[in-house]
Amino acid sequence: MNDVVPLLEPREGIPPVIADARALADVVAAFAGGSGPVAVDAERASGYRYGGRAYLVQLRRAGAGTALIDPIACPDLSELDAAVGPAEVVLHAASQDLPCLAEVGFRPRHMFDTELAGRLLGYERVGLGTMVETVLGLRLEKGHSAADWSTRPLPEDWLRYAALDVEVLVELRDVLHAELSESGKLGWAIQEFESVLHAPAPEPRNDPWRRTSGIHKVRNARALAVVRELWTMRDQIARDGDIAPGRVLPDGAIVAAALEAPRTRKALTEITAFTARSARRHINDWLAAIGRARSLPDSELPVPSAPGDGPPPANRWADRDPVAAKRLAAARAVVAALADEHRMPTENLLQPDAVRRLTWQPPSEIDDLTVADRLRSLGAREWQVELTAHPIAKALVRLETKG
Repeated sequence: MNDVVPLLEPREGIPPVIADARALADVVAAFAGGSGPVAVDAERASGYRYGGRAYLVQLRRAGAGTALIDPIACPDLSELDAAVGPAEVVLHAASQDLPCLAEVGFRPRHMFDTELAGRLLGYERVGLGTMVETVLGLRLEKGHSAADWSTRPLPEDWLRYAALDVEVLVELRDVLHAELSESGKLGWAIQEFESVLHAPAPEPRNDPWRRTSGIHKVRNARALAVVRELWTMRDQIARDGDIAPGRVLPDGAIVAAALEAPRTRKALTEITAFTARSARRHINDWLAAIGRARSLPDSELPVPSAPGDGPPPANRWADRDPVAAKRLAAARAVVAALADEHRMPTENLLQPDAVRRLTWQPPSEIDDLTVADRLRSLGAREWQVELTAHPIAKALVRLETKG
């Protein structure tokens, strides 16, 4: 669209923040009496607070207007959830917001994800602001997306931003719904929405400290123990103080300490990252953690890499199993060609992990049915199986024949 109109103010102005039971009851009644889909968004304090809880929930529905709810003051939205009932809930990047909404008792039964719809339709950029501008010709200001939403009271310009995030979400949904229908992708989208909506909560990671950024620089078990002890201490401090771990101590500081193994307070504070006020406040804790790592017997040191339940990194396949590497290349080529044909990212056509697992350990007898069954067991949706099982099986059989 050539003429882009700035979206500066909510149609009914900035609503008051709902922060008590009586005001929440009025919102529940209003949304129960509204009609059509319900636009929903949530603001978190990622990078500021320890967890992923919501610090503001925004909703909009025809006949009800917009509501801004403080879930810290009103931590139970189950009555609002019941009032909305089976109505379709419209979210953007739903997988980010569904967990924190569930924590306050809001669990959609039906959902439309405008970001996921945009991906399936082949939009190159699917951020909410870009989608609203591209599809509706309206410009959203996105300056507060990374703000500390745990701030109280919330500034007026933040509340304006939050209200505008749901202002035209249903209108965006309507246009995308029509495009999905016209392109024959609506059924695919519905399966994707249901998959996101009913995805199980992720299992806690084994050895989460191994995800420390820069850990690849740490080469020996004793230094890895330092990473583990510092990470664990940082996590405890962050959890107790409800602070994002990176604000207590950055990953780079953990890795630097593991590499240098300082033995004294002076040596530790010579590492630049430990001179920050938040790090200095816990300097004795860091020294104690390093001391624990240094005193561990060899039998309790971490192994260099944790065993996984999946295939090795793809860049090692050529050395580990050249035949599997050829299978992976063939399957990836098929998925890339199909994704290009249907105008969507390859990862939305078929999850890369499913492609890797299928080609690392293929069925003993490869044909359309066995590949389809394997893809289903790896979480592929039915529309993905229908599009990819036959051409992938054909490509793998061709490789076997050549071999």
